[in-house]
Amino acid sequence: MTAMADPQLAKSERKERFFTNINKADKYVSLLGLAWLTPLLKMIGGDDLRSNGKEIWRLLGVPLVAIFIFLGAWGILAPKVVTSLGAVPGPVQVWEQFKNLNTDHARQRDKETAFYERQDARNAKLVADGNADKVKYRTFTGAPTYYDQIWTSLKTVFFGFLVATAIAIPLGIAGGLSPLVGAGMNPIIQIFKPVSPLAWLPIVTMVVSATVTSAEPLLAKSFLVSAITVTLCSIWPTLINTTLGVASIDKDLVNVGKVLKLGTWTKITKLVLPSALPLIFTGLRLSLGVGWMVLIAAEMLAQNPGLGKFVWDEFQNGSSQSLAKIMVAVLTIGIIGYLLDRLMYALQSMLTFSADR
Repeated sequence: MTAMADPQLAKSERKERFFTNINKADKYVSLLGLAWLTPLLKMIGGDDLRSNGKEIWRLLGVPLVAIFIFLGAWGILAPKVVTSLGAVPGPVQVWEQFKNLNTDHARQRDKETAFYERQDARNAKLVADGNADKVKYRTFTGAPTYYDQIWTSLKTVFFGFLVATAIAIPLGIAGGLSPLVGAGMNPIIQIFKPVSPLAWLPIVTMVVSATVTSAEPLLAKSFLVSAITVTLCSIWPTLINTTLGVASIDKDLVNVGKVLKLGTWTKITKLVLPSALPLIFTGLRLSLGVGWMVLIAAEMLAQNPGLGKFVWDEFQNGSSQSLAKIMVAVLTIGIIGYLLDRLMYALQSMLTFSADR
């Protein structure tokens, strides 16, 4: 009897460990937007089929149905809207242009590789002939591809976002800890928070042009203009949420710090920041989203390299394929915005005790 019970007990323990591991992994798969994997694995492990099936339908089935309905409506309605550039492209035309942009990128990379191979061969021949003094190295100057412009936009938004973060968090901590500092910052925040990037852009452009006078600056003027505009517009959510988070921490923690006679730095790092981190990260997520939207508008208006300039160039191009390429850019901007938010949420989940999905 005991011999028969032992295999059943071992099987039960293995099953329990399996579900425990699934529950532990649920947090990480949710960060990736794959929460539907958890009920699927539970079904495979022998858990209730009905309840897990409903959960899979809610997490995966409903979103997929919504996407297909959207694509179907897009495909049906788009041809009915005719512009000066032709009918609005449907999903098939947009997919074709995405493939064309991908092919253009691969072709440009092949040209770049061939350019450097020819340069290396020419320089090697000069060295072999004893003309090392004539060796020259040039940088490939081909037109930036779609992926190059995506990379430029990402570098710019992160630079502006990091500068905004470096300014907003210390100011927010100061404003949260000191009612006087908070009262002083409040009118500045209320005045400048609603200002559009379209208003900041000409001011930033003139200031950068006046201050960056070097022929070969460390950072290109166009990059600085876009990045500073992002900073000016994305600083406010982090500043407001940091101030609120620090000001609303448990007063008992503040009293503990006073009793223990903690230094200012120790109090901030050990008491204030851990308590305020959830709200700080909420501000950071909002700031990064605002920065990404602002950047596209700034690039478009100032004709700075990036996705915004790509959209404007295609609009000015006026070819029959331009609308489809613009739609590719619109979808790319949206997907990248979603991924940036997921990235910040992942950091929030790793660095705070709890985070709302």
